[in-house]
Amino acid sequence: MMGLVQAGLSHLVLFDIDGTLLWPNGAGALAMRRALAEVYGTAGALGRISMAGMTDRAIVGQALSGDGLSRDEIQAGWEHFGLALARHMAMTVVECDVYPCLGVLALLDALSARDDVLLGLVTGNLESTAPIKLRAAGIDPRLFCAGGYGSDDGDRDKLPAIAAQRAEALTGRPFTGRDIVVVGDTPADVACGRAVGARTVAVATGSPPLEALQAAAPDHLFRDLSNLASVLKVILSR
Repeated sequence: MMGLVQAGLSHLVLFDIDGTLLWPNGAGALAMRRALAEVYGTAGALGRISMAGMTDRAIVGQALSGDGLSRDEIQAGWEHFGLALARHMAMTVVECDVYPCLGVLALLDALSARDDVLLGLVTGNLESTAPIKLRAAGIDPRLFCAGGYGSDDGDRDKLPAIAAQRAEALTGRPFTGRDIVVVGDTPADVACGRAVGARTVAVATGSPPLEALQAAAPDHLFRDLSNLASVLKVILSR
């Protein structure tokens, strides 16, 4: 939804990025490794962390604390790290083959054409790096009017509420409970949607296996987003 926000909004649809909207093909991890080495002199335990579903803030804290850095030392370099990560991300998305996940472009086209839907993001990426990844996959970041990012909080469960608050500030319309739909590829996406009473749609286009998503008990589960009619039906229904 680009331009003036329309009246009659009834759905806030919040998408995860990595594994849901696009496949980063290692671009994010490579950029993070380079930025950590530049700012902190080490990537710490980054190679031993399963990053799926984590926020960048949480990843950095876990990677560096495992290498002996204190919380104060990590925080002291955080602003510099954010700038370095964006700079390295702009290069790694060129080096790596970043592409949209199956069905995503058609789904975004259909949702952004509706007057009753506001699109947003709920992602572990920093607010500064999310648009870089989206553009690399051929997705216009301007489609997403509000978001909760890994730069806002290290706790992913808090991000949907942040996105909803920003959506309300933009539109003057509160979004609560089942007004909100969270679409993601990890059990953490399902959990963060459940934390605000949102409807949850899981999609098995990321690294977690289908069985792990089934165990997370989302409201709806798809192998991918290619069946446009079915995906629209569950997003737009209550």
